[in-house]
Amino acid sequence: MKTLDTLERLVRTEFTPGNTFLNTAANALLPARAVTALEDAARLRAAGGPLDPLYDDVEAGRAAYARLAGVPAGRVAVGATAALYTALVAASLRPGAEVLTAENDFASVVNAFHVRGDLEVRTVPLERLAGSVGPDTALVAVSAVQSADGRIADLDALREAARAHGARTYVDLSQAIGWLPVDAGAFDYSVAIVYKWLLGPHGGAFLTVPEDFGDLLPVQAAWAAAENPWNSAYGPVAELAHSARRFDTSPALFSYTGLRASLELLEEIGVDAVHAHDVALADRFRAGLAALGHEPVPSPGSAIVSVPGLGRLQPELSRAGFALSDRAGHLRASFHLYNTPADVDRLLDALPG
Repeated sequence: MKTLDTLERLVRTEFTPGNTFLNTAANALLPARAVTALEDAARLRAAGGPLDPLYDDVEAGRAAYARLAGVPAGRVAVGATAALYTALVAASLRPGAEVLTAENDFASVVNAFHVRGDLEVRTVPLERLAGSVGPDTALVAVSAVQSADGRIADLDALREAARAHGARTYVDLSQAIGWLPVDAGAFDYSVAIVYKWLLGPHGGAFLTVPEDFGDLLPVQAAWAAAENPWNSAYGPVAELAHSARRFDTSPALFSYTGLRASLELLEEIGVDAVHAHDVALADRFRAGLAALGHEPVPSPGSAIVSVPGLGRLQPELSRAGFALSDRAGHLRASFHLYNTPADVDRLLDALPG
């Protein structure tokens, strides 16, 4: 893990924002090394060169994500969006199965269960999720960190409750992995898109599955999901991959080339260092809000801070050079490795007291 001084020096060489960027929960800044990798990939494609190096980047990205998630690479599938992997999980449930979700969770985590039409979807407040798992629950689906306000789910309690009742767990790590140390192996399935805290381009997502694939049906399988992809381009796939690659979709090569560089940066710095940095900035912002008389949504230990009633200020703050989000009237700020205490203080100075 890098020291904070080393982290700051490294970050200065990789990021050059043109504003006060506090919006990683929407999408991250790209590090310079990812931009270079994308440019090189585009030139390779334009010149008609072989794309083998880009496919190598996909596998390197899979391996790097597996290390961050704490699982073997053979348990990681490569895809495009979280919503499509939620649809895969939903398609694998028996008719009438009960799915337990949290109120106002992100649509990509829950919508596929609703549109199937033959599942019993039960929704409860986040803080009651673990206590609401029952003998009829087949699956619990939840974001590890809530996109809207940064609240962190009690995943330990959820895992134990699910285990006690024989329910499976599906956890969206999109707002967690990259700043919050996680153990994806503690859950049956987990998913993450790559353009937020993982610092990647749009167009990539990872799914983790159990060693036995957890009853998932590879309904989206095509050539990329085959044990021998390049021999499986025509007709039905004769042999699915023996690993989680059976849930792969054809990869967006440029996205994974940029992502490989971004993941290398995160591994070089270390998630523990990023976590300490991000949470310290969020706590500084919470303390400043209290001094101004504002009360954020309680989200202790989170890198995301949401302030009720201040969402109306987002357009004005945007014109003043701040990148933030308005989520249902709440002003949402999210802090990542490229942010500084000066960023926090500038935002506090811009808020009404």
